[in-house]
Amino acid sequence: MKFTFNHTNLNVCDLEKSIAFYKEALGLEPARVKESDDGSFKLAFLTDGESSYQLELTWLRDHADTKYALGENETHMCFTADDYEAAHEKHKEMGCICFENTKMGLYFIIDPDDHWIEIVRKK
Repeated sequence: MKFTFNHTNLNVCDLEKSIAFYKEALGLEPARVKESDDGSFKLAFLTDGESSYQLELTWLRDHADTKYALGENETHMCFTADDYEAAHEKHKEMGCICFENTKMGLYFIIDPDDHWIEIVRKK
């Protein structure tokens, strides 16, 4: 038996704002969007255009006005930047860098819902 990665889900309060953030910060584009028949939820699956792995953003009508409790933000995604310096400059301009460890050569950005995303150098 073998398993392969498929997607990661993050719940968000404002789907359009989150889609715009992930497009600007990481170049992710919606591959597909699904809305429930009753309007209670919307899903957007984002892709980097190269791998089959996707990020699923979930908006829930009943939770749209309240930020999610994320604990201590110890769970995170990590992206490899092919041009680390350019990525760092872009994220600095966006004002979304929330933690940096220059000794380890990595930093974290924060999305509109306070999810942390790690950025590392391409090896």
